[in-house]
Amino acid sequence: MATLKKKTPAKAKKATAKKPVAKKSAVKKTAAKKPAAKKIPAKKVAPSKKTAKKLVVKKSKANAVLKGIPEETLETALRVLDDRQAQEIATFTLLGRSSLADYMIIASGKTSRQVAALAENLREAFFKMGVRTVHIEGKQDANWVLVDTGDVIVHLFRPEVRTYYGLDALWSKKTSKK
Repeated sequence: MATLKKKTPAKAKKATAKKPVAKKSAVKKTAAKKPAAKKIPAKKVAPSKKTAKKLVVKKSKANAVLKGIPEETLETALRVLDDRQAQEIATFTLLGRSSLADYMIIASGKTSRQVAALAENLREAFFKMGVRTVHIEGKQDANWVLVDTGDVIVHLFRPEVRTYYGLDALWSKKTSKK
């Protein structure tokens, strides 16, 4: 009997390593250094009473500008109300007038269904913005819906309910001055 020899596969040719080619050295570009500005020490002067008050006011305004959350919330609410065709949008600044909130918006919807939809659209926009505490009251009847974020309060009315309660006159500047 003849023995069968198994054929072994031919060994793969060894890959010849290419000789490394010397790379051209990159020309380093150096940026011209600007001379450092000399720091002049500030003189410490005790502020007078008038300038001290101004400094305090400037600090509080700077903090409000840095935070900006009430203003962003106000802009978002106004944009949503305008996009969703709310009627008679009135904005009131409550800074220094009330501790309830910084801003208040009063708007009307044509029907109770639109008022409820406006409230839900406001909630969604506030959540997208990052406001996590949004309280809505009165959405079931949707005659008067209150949307409260803490910094901004939005009152949504049907037109006849809005005229009945008259919140616009209550918060207008004419009636608040004494």
